[in-house]
Amino acid sequence: MSENIALARNYLNTPRGLKSWLLTLDHKRIGVLYLIAIMASFFLGGVFALLIRWELLNPGRDIMGPDTYNQVFTLHGAIMIFLFIIPSIPAALGNFVLPQMLGAKDVAFPRLNLASWYIYLFGALFAVYSMFSSAVDTGWTFYTPYSTETTTSVISMTMGAFILGFSSIFTGLNFIVTIHKLRAPGMTWRQLPLFVWALYATAIIQVLATPVLGITLLLLVLERVFGIGIFDPAMGGDPVLYQHFFWFYSHPAVYIMILPGMGIISELIAVFAHRKIFGYNAIAFSSLAIAFISFLVWGHHMFVSGQSPLAAMIFSFLTFLVGIPSGIKVFNWLATLYKGSISFATPMLYALSFLFLFTIGGLTGIFLGALATDVHLHDTYFVVAHFHYVMMGGTVMAFLGGIHYWWPKIWGRMYSEFWAKIAAVLVFIGFNVTFFTQFILGTKGMPRRYYNYLDQYQPLHAFSSIGSWILGLGFVVMLVYLLHSIYRGRPAGSNPWGALTLEWTNSSPPPPENFDEAPVLTHGPYDYDKVLVEEGSPARA
Repeated sequence: MSENIALARNYLNTPRGLKSWLLTLDHKRIGVLYLIAIMASFFLGGVFALLIRWELLNPGRDIMGPDTYNQVFTLHGAIMIFLFIIPSIPAALGNFVLPQMLGAKDVAFPRLNLASWYIYLFGALFAVYSMFSSAVDTGWTFYTPYSTETTTSVISMTMGAFILGFSSIFTGLNFIVTIHKLRAPGMTWRQLPLFVWALYATAIIQVLATPVLGITLLLLVLERVFGIGIFDPAMGGDPVLYQHFFWFYSHPAVYIMILPGMGIISELIAVFAHRKIFGYNAIAFSSLAIAFISFLVWGHHMFVSGQSPLAAMIFSFLTFLVGIPSGIKVFNWLATLYKGSISFATPMLYALSFLFLFTIGGLTGIFLGALATDVHLHDTYFVVAHFHYVMMGGTVMAFLGGIHYWWPKIWGRMYSEFWAKIAAVLVFIGFNVTFFTQFILGTKGMPRRYYNYLDQYQPLHAFSSIGSWILGLGFVVMLVYLLHSIYRGRPAGSNPWGALTLEWTNSSPPPPENFDEAPVLTHGPYDYDKVLVEEGSPARA
C-alpha cells in the first residue's frame, strides 16, 4: 500500500504533458529523454548490423551491392559510436542518478543540461540527414584521403559529430561542477559511490579530448570545401596527420565509453554480492589513472602507418601500461565476489557477463598492442572482434546491467525476472557466437570491411550471422518486457535491491526534488558489513 501511495504522490506532484517534458529542467526527465533518444539510435544501429551480417552470410551479393554495403557499415559504426555508446551511460543513466547519489536536488546547471539534450538532437538530425543524402561510405573514422575525395555526405555526417561533441563537453562540465559543489553535507571524496568516480574521470576526458575531435572534423570539412591542403600531400599536407588528430581523441573516447560502464559494475558487484567493495581507493584512483594514460596511447592504432620504430615501441609499452589500472579493477571486483552472498538477479548476470567478455577484450588487446602480431592482425576481423568485446561486451553489457538495476528507480515498477534472465542468456550466447567466431576469421586472414570474401570463410561468416540473429532476439525480448513493466509491472518499492547508495533512500520514482528531506549520511555506500550486522540479516533481491 505504501508503494502505491508513493507512486500516486509523485504522479500528482509531477508536471504532465509534452510541453512539460520538452521544457523540463529536472535532471531525471532529461535522463529519460536521453534514454529514449539513445535507445532509438541503438535500434537503428542494430538494424544496420543485422543487414551487414545478412549480406555476409554468403560470398557475393545477397541483399545489397558493394557501394550500399560501404554506406551501411559506415552508418552502423557512426551511429553506434557517436549517437549511442559515447552518450549512453553518462548522458542517460548518469543524468538520472548522479545528483541522487550525491544527495543533491539537481545538477549544477539545469538549463545547460537541457541545452545539451537539444544539441544532441540537433547533431543527430545531421547524421540522419546524411543517411538520405548519399550516405557517407568512408567508415566511421572518416580517414583521408578518401573522405576528402568521395562524393558522399561526409560534410553532413562530420558536422553532426562536431555538434554532438558540444553536448558531450557541456555534460562533462556539468558533472564536474556538480560533483565538486553539490555533494551532501558530510560526503567526502572517499565516500563517493564508485559510479560517481567513474563519471568524474569520464567528464575530464570529455572536456579535454572532445575539442580535439571537433577541430579535426572541422579541418576535414574545410579541406573538402576550400581545399586548404592540410591533409593533401600535393599541397604539402599529410593524410596520416588526420589519423594522429583523430586517434588522439578517439582512444580517450574509448574510455569515455568504458569508464562509466566500469563504474556501474562496481555498484552491481557490491550490491549483489552483499559485500563491502574490496579496494575502494584502488578502484577509484585507477579511474583517474586510466583517464590520464588514455591520452598517451593513440599511436597503437597506427603501427602500420609508417611511424618510426622508436615511436611504435613507446606506444606499444604505453598500451600495455594502460591495461594495469583496468586489471586492478577486475581483480578487486573478483576479490569482492569471493565468499560473497551472491544474488543472481538480472543486473548481476550482466555484471558477470561484463567480467567474462571484457576480460577477453582486454587480453586480445595485448595481441594487438604487440608490434609483431599487430602487423598480421591489423585490419582483419580480429580487430572487429576485439573492438566489440571491449565496447559491446564491456560498455553495452554494463549499460544493460545499469538499465535493469535502475529501471525500478526510474519507473517505480519491476520487470519480469524470468523473461529478463531469458533475454540475458540470449544476449550472452548470441554475442559470443557472433564475435568469438570473428577472432578465428581474423587469424585466418579475413580482412575487415570487405564486401566479398573467399569461399573458405563462408562457414564461419554464416555461423557469425546466426549469432547476430540470436543476439537480436534477446534484445527484442528485452524491449517487450521492459515496456510491459512500465504499465503492468508490480510496484518496486523504494529499495528493491537492498542497496546503500543515496538514490535508494528516496521513493521510486523519486519526487521532483529527489528528496523530501535533506539526506543524512549514516554509513558509506558499501558498508554492507556494518549495515547487515546492525539489521541482523542480509538484504536480498
